[in-house]
Amino acid sequence: MVGKNRSLTPKESSTWTGIFVGLALIGLLAAGGIGGTLVQLPAMQAMRQSAAELLSLDSVQLMWFITRASGLTGYVLLWLSTVWGLVVSSKALDALLHRSFTYDFHEFLSLLAIGFIGVHIAVLMADHYLPFTLSQILVPFLAPYRPFWVGIGVLAFYLTLLVTVTFYMRRRIGMRAFRWIHLSSFLAFLGAAGHGLMAGTDSSLPLTQVLYASTLLVVVFLTTYWATLRLLTKWQVKAAVSTPISRQPE
Repeated sequence: MVGKNRSLTPKESSTWTGIFVGLALIGLLAAGGIGGTLVQLPAMQAMRQSAAELLSLDSVQLMWFITRASGLTGYVLLWLSTVWGLVVSSKALDALLHRSFTYDFHEFLSLLAIGFIGVHIAVLMADHYLPFTLSQILVPFLAPYRPFWVGIGVLAFYLTLLVTVTFYMRRRIGMRAFRWIHLSSFLAFLGAAGHGLMAGTDSSLPLTQVLYASTLLVVVFLTTYWATLRLLTKWQVKAAVSTPISRQPE
């Protein structure tokens, strides 16, 4: 009989995470289908009209607000995932938290960031003020609004997807390839930051500028710390290997 306090292995944890994400997607699709049916009812249409008049739900401003909120939230979650990954790689939390938890939480942050970025993309296509087509969303540098920086954001999203997918493929591709692919998360974060600063409508606000500046500084600091720690570890290993072992007198 398995003990109650047995912790999940990394493989079991990844499997359950995939199951929960799949069930959540199925639940959203089912809720969307049921919701679409209920909206057709006369009573629901009357309630929808009243809510629209009260909260201005039919205005282009609502889509704009959702786009801004989901974009900024996705960026903050991507930053948290990048920072958490650096902390995990530096083994700074090994004395406080179990390594399987820190790894799974890093994976969870990446999935959550992808979810909010997905909302950001979907609302852009539904916005009536400046609607994006599917090709303009999926193909970099085709957007009608600031195509270069929007394209950088699209590439950053693809890199984030690639890095997140490798969580479930690390045994097939090997740890060496997994680590190399994971390094592209730095490019994904920098691309997301550049996209937000140069294409975001809130980038001129002082509070938003402080957000971008502070998050970038934290990533630069932790990256420098992580790289320095790796170099010191390599030097110590080389020094230990090159140092001859003194022979004890018989």
